[in-house]
Amino acid sequence: MSSSSTKHAAQEYPKHPFISTARDILDQLQTNDEVGLHRSTVQEAQERYGPNKLEGEGVVQWHTVLVKQISNAMILVLVLAMALSYGVTDYIEGGVITAVIILNVAIGFYQEFQAEKKMDSLRSLSSPSAAVLRDGQVETVPSAEVIPGDIVLIKTGDTIPADLRLIDAMNLECDEKILTGEAVPVAKDIDMDFCNNSELETGVGDRLNMAYSSSAVTKGRGKGVVVFTGMHTEIGKIAASMQGKDRKPNRSLSRKKHGAMQPAKGVALRVWDGVGRFLGLTVGTPLQRKLSKLAYLLFGCAILLAIIVFGVNKFNVTSEVAIYAISTGEFALDSSPTVTDGYTGIAIIPESLIAVLTITMVVGMNQMRKRRVVIRQLSALEALGGVTNICSDKTGTLTQGQMITRKVWLPGTGMYSVNNVEDPFDPTKGDVSLGSVSESAVEAARHTEMDDYNASEKTIGDESDEKTAMVNHEATDPLNTPSNRVPEVSSVLERFLLPTALCNLATVRFDQNKNKWQSIGDPTEVALQVFAHRFEMGKKTFEQKHGWAQVAEYPFDSSIKRMSVIYRKGQENELRIFTKGAVERVIEFCTNIGTGSNQRPVTPKVKDEVLSQMNTLAEQGLRVMAIADRQYDYASGTSPDIPREDVEKDLTLLGLAGLYDPPRLETKDAVHDCATAGIRVHMLTGDHPSTAAAIAREVGILPIHPSTREAQVLVQTASEFDAKTDAEIDALPSLPLVIARCAPHTKTRMIGALHRRRAYCAMTGDGVNDAPSLQAADVGIAMGLAGSDVAKGASDIVLTDDNFASIVGAIEEGRKMFDNIQKFVLHLLTSNVAEVILLIFGLGFQDNSGFSVFPLSPLQILWINMLTSSFPAFGLGREKAAKDIMRRPPHDGRKGVFTMQIIVDMIIYGIIMGTCTLLTFVIIVYGPGDGHLGEDCNRGYRDSCDTVFRARAAVFAELTWLILISAWEFKSLRRSMFALEPVENRTVLTFFQDIHENKFLFYAVVIGALSVFPAVYIPGLNTKVFKHKGIGWEWALSAGAVVVFVAGVETWKATKRNYGWFDVGRVGSDGMDKDTSATGTKALSLTSSKSLEKGEVGGKV
Repeated sequence: MSSSSTKHAAQEYPKHPFISTARDILDQLQTNDEVGLHRSTVQEAQERYGPNKLEGEGVVQWHTVLVKQISNAMILVLVLAMALSYGVTDYIEGGVITAVIILNVAIGFYQEFQAEKKMDSLRSLSSPSAAVLRDGQVETVPSAEVIPGDIVLIKTGDTIPADLRLIDAMNLECDEKILTGEAVPVAKDIDMDFCNNSELETGVGDRLNMAYSSSAVTKGRGKGVVVFTGMHTEIGKIAASMQGKDRKPNRSLSRKKHGAMQPAKGVALRVWDGVGRFLGLTVGTPLQRKLSKLAYLLFGCAILLAIIVFGVNKFNVTSEVAIYAISTGEFALDSSPTVTDGYTGIAIIPESLIAVLTITMVVGMNQMRKRRVVIRQLSALEALGGVTNICSDKTGTLTQGQMITRKVWLPGTGMYSVNNVEDPFDPTKGDVSLGSVSESAVEAARHTEMDDYNASEKTIGDESDEKTAMVNHEATDPLNTPSNRVPEVSSVLERFLLPTALCNLATVRFDQNKNKWQSIGDPTEVALQVFAHRFEMGKKTFEQKHGWAQVAEYPFDSSIKRMSVIYRKGQENELRIFTKGAVERVIEFCTNIGTGSNQRPVTPKVKDEVLSQMNTLAEQGLRVMAIADRQYDYASGTSPDIPREDVEKDLTLLGLAGLYDPPRLETKDAVHDCATAGIRVHMLTGDHPSTAAAIAREVGILPIHPSTREAQVLVQTASEFDAKTDAEIDALPSLPLVIARCAPHTKTRMIGALHRRRAYCAMTGDGVNDAPSLQAADVGIAMGLAGSDVAKGASDIVLTDDNFASIVGAIEEGRKMFDNIQKFVLHLLTSNVAEVILLIFGLGFQDNSGFSVFPLSPLQILWINMLTSSFPAFGLGREKAAKDIMRRPPHDGRKGVFTMQIIVDMIIYGIIMGTCTLLTFVIIVYGPGDGHLGEDCNRGYRDSCDTVFRARAAVFAELTWLILISAWEFKSLRRSMFALEPVENRTVLTFFQDIHENKFLFYAVVIGALSVFPAVYIPGLNTKVFKHKGIGWEWALSAGAVVVFVAGVETWKATKRNYGWFDVGRVGSDGMDKDTSATGTKALSLTSSKSLEKGEVGGKV
């Protein structure tokens, strides 16, 4: 028993839960094993017991975030400049730089600390999670929200969220090596009696009626009540006594284990890890690491520029020369003997780049959350925009996951049809009819609208052929009492309903409080259970009224696609085996078909008849299940350990059930969006090929009328696909769009085939066996509702609604974020290129003493880089998605953000910006100023420096405005700033609406532009800090340069549009062309984007 917590209520019991009976524990915790806790008491209990977390788990360490803020190239250069300023006794500039460093670190620390906490809270919504019973309904909640008294349902692949006292178990085995060290899973036994044992006598591994937190369910299923959470669990007790972290390979210092050189190697690798972590080179997402490397590359360039500055000054390293060098790499200082080295260093490095990236990613995560997508790995944010292929499951993802048993075929009897179903969980509503399997009935079925929610639908079948009257459950009593009209249940139907209800883990119950039917379990099993309840023959009826008791269970296995159970009736020695599964996987073990006088042996001809009937149902979009049974010889044993192959043989096929799972309403549009975005959707499902193909055609994955040759390529079974070698798969003109009867290893092979075609793929999965394919995919997508914890742990993102449309929304968000990162990277680096051009050429402006005169002072550049550039960059990171973002092909994930267009744009725009500012300085100094550069103008103001100070003010205002106006220009890399949206009859108001739409960016530009005036005119601040002074006519040059810059940018954009340079094109309206590309998809039909970029409306999309 755990000790009492100082903050939360103690989790203690009179006797340890494994000694007490399950009923005693339920009474002590005031809970119910069928209903669970009431939601009204959950919040109070969570406050009383605290979160179900280990101490320190998920806590953001503030000092780690602070060190991360300090340890980047941008801050290190500023620290160098600060130290240099103090070293040359320039306390004003040193103080300002100190303030800038503190402000930058403080803002960055606050933003990232909040971002890390937000990301932790978002991650808690994914894995691990628990299925708990509250108010009679199963809810999936984060494990941290589980509390004592919760009823938890566990199944194969789940990670147990807390210590449980088991109430129900069927073939339940748990891997508890994390606690006991034993590799063999422990078989659980809820009936084990420990009343005469003590807690000390019985070890953790011997308490077979308990399941422990963090252990994994390797087999079976079960239900238990939570008795200990957090640090009170057995794993919590271990965690309290453990310290240390996992190390990477080869970091050991043991000479004995790894040889004489290992200590030196281990120390070197540990030092590298520490340095890489400190500098951000070995941690973070690929893009973050790439930008960190860029920062240090620029830092190296800054050093090179500093050497150039030293060379120009003949290595006479005065304070002026030193600071100029640092400033050119970052900014510039004054004119005393040490300074030129600093100016170059600050200008070349974008100080706010990493901070802007971090905030953009956090905004992206929040937007994903709104789209019901939880990001587990930040790298997935970068990867989503480059996805070219999506491999998706069908049930619950493309479809609603609410199945209805639409057809039941009983050999020799006929076809039961269920229609007019309004609620898939309500067995008392709907029409049930029995008709013969005539050709007319089959044809009618094929043309019937498949919509189980359409109350006006008519019953399938010819009324003249009906053997019984239509059964209509219209009684007012929701429990369907005997007063209702109930169909006559024949012995054939009863024998079919017996395995339908008992070989089934789902439960269907009527909630008296809510006056509605509720279900728990897999949608397939729920549909079958509801069908049995229509005839008042549900699982509980058979078990409680007829005395059937389960002896063993052989759970559904995706590799064999069958499930079997063994039942005994009362005290009789008779055992019966009930089996359900895929028709092909069941009929191969059947020796007979039908019951009573209709029973006959399974011959090849009979087998073909069954498969023909299955195809007829599958072509209607129904998922077809086979139901079979057999009597089991009691003398052969009753142990649950009977080999499966001895159970699933000599079966009698009782009938087929056709289940309909309607596609989600939004799926067809989402698939169409994928096509227009150049993304090919593949359906990988366990269903029959005809069923899968019917649904795929309905949602638009397959063409409605494909040619015979095309259909053979586009739809394949897993056996057909797996039988091919890699070379044969690579030789296919295109990869299949539908793979039916899909096994987990088939998914992995599909990913490999896509990768060999240089495709970038996303894969969905929910089961334990899906983990390898989720890890192999570029983006692994787990289901939040139906997914196991193992699948979630292997995934990159988790869908909280299991909806395919959410994947498409996430891809759109990923593309938007990629675009925005490109925009703010271009914005920041363009200004740095311009500053370097200005400052390098500024080396030629030398006064009478031979010292270079700075076109911009160090603090002017700091102001521009830290304040002027940063906020518009943040604004560009918040830009909305472009109108055509889902009409472009995916970007190449291998190239990343720095595409050729970005690099060329950065150079051209930087040259235009740098040239404009340089010319302004030259015109003022060498025009009215007659080339007089004064003396010692880098240190302070004197009368001879009037021209230089006025020129600096004009350049400062001009560069500020150019950087700000470039933010509006970079809202689109190709479209004109004056035609950002393709709207006819554009006016000034339309332009204002376009730039005002992003309010953060709009006000960042406007306020930044206005901030120039106080910086130029405030006495003392202008001459002593910024080293410039008020100006007059020079404003015309600054304003005119804005016009020149905008004209230059617009000219370059127009050139790119007219000549199609760097144009990725647009995907054709059909999303494909006639030719087949190497990616396994049909080549994207790319049309020119000129009409869209010019603002024309109605062009081909």
